[in-house]
Amino acid sequence: MTFDPILRRAGLAAAAALMLTAAPSALLAATPADTLVIADAIDDIVSLDPQEAFEFSALDVVNNTYDGLVELDPAQPTGPQPGLAESWEVSEDGLTFTFKMKDGITFSSGNPVTAEDAALSLQRAVKIDKSPAFILNQFGWTADNVEQMVTFDGDKVILKTDKPYAPTFLYNCLTSGVASILDMKTVMEHDVNGDMGNAWLNTNSAGTGAYVLKSFKPNEGYILEARAGHWRGDARLKTVFMRHVPEAATQRLMLEKGDIDIARELSPVDIEAIGSNPALKVEQDVGGQIFYLAFNQKNENYKNETFLNAMRWAIDYNGLAETVLKGNMVTHQAFLPKGYLGALEDLPYSLDVEKAKALLAESGVTDPKVVIDVRNASDRMEMAQSIQNTFGQVGIAVELNIGDGSEQLKRYRARQHDATLQSWGPDYPDPQTNASTFAWNRNNSDEGKVGTLAWRNAYDPGPLNDLTEAAVMERDGDKRAAMYAELQQTHRETSPFIAMFQIAHNSAMGTNVEGFHTGGAIDSAAYWLVTK
Repeated sequence: MTFDPILRRAGLAAAAALMLTAAPSALLAATPADTLVIADAIDDIVSLDPQEAFEFSALDVVNNTYDGLVELDPAQPTGPQPGLAESWEVSEDGLTFTFKMKDGITFSSGNPVTAEDAALSLQRAVKIDKSPAFILNQFGWTADNVEQMVTFDGDKVILKTDKPYAPTFLYNCLTSGVASILDMKTVMEHDVNGDMGNAWLNTNSAGTGAYVLKSFKPNEGYILEARAGHWRGDARLKTVFMRHVPEAATQRLMLEKGDIDIARELSPVDIEAIGSNPALKVEQDVGGQIFYLAFNQKNENYKNETFLNAMRWAIDYNGLAETVLKGNMVTHQAFLPKGYLGALEDLPYSLDVEKAKALLAESGVTDPKVVIDVRNASDRMEMAQSIQNTFGQVGIAVELNIGDGSEQLKRYRARQHDATLQSWGPDYPDPQTNASTFAWNRNNSDEGKVGTLAWRNAYDPGPLNDLTEAAVMERDGDKRAAMYAELQQTHRETSPFIAMFQIAHNSAMGTNVEGFHTGGAIDSAAYWLVTK
C-alpha cells in the first residue's frame, strides 16, 4: 500500500475530508508524524454533547475536548485532582462546597472560563435531563431547584447538596463527562427550540480540552484538532483521526501495514500474533466491567450460604483467564473494579473440586440443578460451558438457557431467572455506583421494583443496606475506603453473587507510540499525552 502524494500537499481540512470518506483500503500506509490514527469500534456513540454522552466511545471524545472542576490524572487515575478549579472547601455541616476557579484559562473559542460558565454548565446538565443526569440528581439537584443549588459568586462556584454526603462522592461524580464545563456563551448562540445547543454539540465542541472536535460521522469516524494553550500543556500531536473499524482482523491488518498507529479491538489470537512482531507492542489496562454469576433467591437453595460457597470453589477462574479469555479479562472476585476507592484485589477462590464437594455435602442440598441464563456471545458461552463442566464434577447439574442479550435482560429485570451470567459496568467513578446496586435493596417485594441487582436476585442484604448508606455519607476518605472493603468482603462470602472477572483492554500499537492511556476502570482515553 503506497502513501498517496496528494495527502502530503493537502491542508488539514482536505486531509480530514479524505480520511473520513476513504474506504479502509485507501488509508495511509505510514501515518503522518504529527497525527495519531486509531481504529476502534465506535458505533456505540449516541451523542457528543458532553452532558448526553454516556457511551465508552463518546466519553473518549469528551475526555479530550472538555474538562471539569476536578479531573483525574491520566497517567495515574487514582483520585480527583484540581481541574478548572484550583481549590475547594466544604462547610462544617457538609452541605455546601465552594470551588475557586483558576485564572487565565480559555475555551477553544477564546472566551475566558468563568465561575458563571461552570455554574450554568452544571445547571444545563440537570435541565436537559439526558441519560447521565442522574449522576448529578443524586445530590438533590432537580430542574426545579438547580438554579438555587448551583450558583456562582465572582470566581467561586457554590454547590449545595440535600445531605452531607462524603466529599469524595461529590468529587468523583464531578470527574464524569456530565459535569464538563461548557462555553455557555457559544453554546447558547446555537440554541434551537430550547435545546440549549444539544443538536449543535453533536458535531461541534465548546470546551477547554486539548483538542477541538472538527468532524464526526456516525459509524465512520471523527477528527480532533489540537488547540494551543491547554491548561495541562498542549497536545503532543496535532491531529487525531479515529476510524470506525469493528472487525478485529481488519484492525490487525491495518496496524501491521502501518495504516494506523493504535488498534483497540483485537481478539486474543490477534494479540498473541502481534506480540511476536518486533515493530509492534501490546499494552494492557483494566476496564470497569465486572462479569459475575447471580442466583435468584426466590429459589430457597440460593439462600443457603454453604451451597453458594460450594459453587464459589467450583469455578476454574484461572484456567479461563489463561486460555479462552486470555488478554480480554483478568480474574477479579469483588464487586468493585480494580482502581476504585476501597476495591479488593485479593483472589480467595480457585477451582477446588474436592473442597466444593465437601461444602455441597455440608449444605444439605441434594441433587441440585442450576439453570443459567446466558447471552449468546462467544466469551459468555466459553465461561458458561466451563462452569457447566466444573459444576458437574462437583455434583451440581447445570442447564444453559441461551438467548440474545435483550431477552436475557428482560427476564433478569423481571426476576424470572434461576441463575444468570451477566456483566455490570459502573456509571460513574465512585464506589457507590456498584455498592448501591450489588449490596442495597430496601424493598425486596416484587412490587417494590427497586431495580438494583440485589433486587433482581430477590436478595435482601440486611445489615449491608445500612453500611451502603453509611459509606456514601462518610466524610473521612480512609474510613470510607475501609467501609467499602468491609462491604465487599461480607458480600462475596454471603450474597448470591459470584464475581469472576474484570474486563481487560488491550491496545496494540507501533513501538514508536508512547504515552497512550486508556483511562483504566475510572476514566476515559487521553490522547493529548501521546507521542510517536
